[in-house]
Amino acid sequence: MSIALALAEAGRKPAGKRPYFLDPEIERVLAITMAVVQELAVARERIDTLERLLEQGGVLPPGAVETFVPTEAVSAERGLWTQEYLARVLRIVQQEGEAIGASGAGDLYSEDVAKELVAESAP
Repeated sequence: MSIALALAEAGRKPAGKRPYFLDPEIERVLAITMAVVQELAVARERIDTLERLLEQGGVLPPGAVETFVPTEAVSAERGLWTQEYLARVLRIVQQEGEAIGASGAGDLYSEDVAKELVAESAP
C-alpha cells in the first residue's frame, strides 16, 4: 500500500455534515483526545498479551523488549504506521479543512441545498 493511499484511507470521512453537541472547538479537542485514548487502550492490551505469551513460552528473556534496536526496514514500517495513526487521530481537523475547501469549490451540504430550494420556490 502506498503512503498516499494509506493516509487517504486513514482519514476517510463519513457522509453528511458532522453534528455538534458542544462548542465545535471543544468537540474537536475531545474527538482527538478520545481517538488517542482508544488507540492507546487497544495498544496497551495487545502489548500486555504479547509480552505475557512470550514470557510464558520462554521465547524472550526478561528485558528483551527494552533493549531491542530496530532495523532500518522496521523503522520505515513504524514511520508509515505513525503517519497513518496521526491521520486517524487528527481526522476531524482534516475533515473540517476539506469542508472549508469544498464550500469554496461550489460543493454544498444538503442543508444548504434545501435552503436554496426553499428560497427559489418562495414568491
